[in-house]
Amino acid sequence: MGAPSTVWVLTTSRADFGIYRSVLSALDSHPALTPELIVTGMHMSARHGVSLPAVEQSGYDIAGRFSCLEEDDDSPHAVAHSMARATEGLANVLQTRCPDLLLTLGDRFEMLSAALAAIPFRVPVAHIHGGEETEGAIDNVFRHMLTKMAHLHFPATPTAARRIRQMGEPAAHIVTSGAPALDSISATPNLTADEFETRFGFPLDEPFLMVTYHPVTLQTDTSMRELKALLSVLQERPERIVFSGTNADTGGIEVQANIDRFAARHSNIVQIESFGATAYYTAMRHAQAMLGNSSSGIIEAASAGLPVVNIGDRQAGRERSANIVDTYGRIENIRAALTEALSRRGTDFRNVYGDGKAGTVIADAIAAYLSDSPTAGKAFADIGVFA
Repeated sequence: MGAPSTVWVLTTSRADFGIYRSVLSALDSHPALTPELIVTGMHMSARHGVSLPAVEQSGYDIAGRFSCLEEDDDSPHAVAHSMARATEGLANVLQTRCPDLLLTLGDRFEMLSAALAAIPFRVPVAHIHGGEETEGAIDNVFRHMLTKMAHLHFPATPTAARRIRQMGEPAAHIVTSGAPALDSISATPNLTADEFETRFGFPLDEPFLMVTYHPVTLQTDTSMRELKALLSVLQERPERIVFSGTNADTGGIEVQANIDRFAARHSNIVQIESFGATAYYTAMRHAQAMLGNSSSGIIEAASAGLPVVNIGDRQAGRERSANIVDTYGRIENIRAALTEALSRRGTDFRNVYGDGKAGTVIADAIAAYLSDSPTAGKAFADIGVFA
């Protein structure tokens, strides 16, 4: 056997790095593969907590790191400029050396724009979580662009796999893997109650709600209406309310500023920019419910037994498990949805996004793909005549 193939894993945020955990472990333990990290995006951003040290502490080699985000501006112009910087950043790393494959995930604009640099360097691209829908977010466009850029696909569900095939991607290069985040949930132990309270300042055995609300990037006027209705409901609640940070999307600064002002007026609010995977899954297993519009609520929460109030259209089109209560941004709707979600607490939910074995499936499929000495060329794989 020759030298192991090098797989660069592109990570842009604490969220995707947590999702990658089982994939990185499986790549690292595979005899034919060697993973290395490319680090950018929110990992390098002071506004989002600079999660680079946590990546460094993981022990995986970092092949390249570069900043791309505008720190104090999330306007459309700033996002477009950040995209250009991400492409340039990875191009500069690739100018030094190239991997055998670049692994990407999801739908972030930094993920797409950095991955674009791989094309002129003729580096094959693999993509996790293609074929899904988030109709209320511009990320939907970025995800589908990544699908058409990629040579190897790891959809989480059979429905997502069919959509990728419908987009003209060859069936042989579409491997339904499940969602890698579910591997981590099943494999990650809880922090002890003392460890958790020491780190975050509140006890696990007292009731609390988790909240993550991101800008609605295709309906920017909707974000503030939904957020104000959500905050109006939350101010009625006696429990502790635990907010996670917002994404680096257009409108995110305004959303976060409103949450900060709300937190300053209410003593039961806790704000945590970055939990880290172990603490996040611990919190998910103990929380009463989650509210907001995060993909984590849709994809991961069912495996932690956590009911979710999903607000608005940001996640419209994604497949749902039975833990999801969908609602829209009126105070009475959110209030009723939270009551319904809390009634589902303690249910054993089946997660439509897989069984927690994605990492090994992905590593094995990458090794098999690279063993065939693939090229960076692509052809459209027709599926017949459409009605």
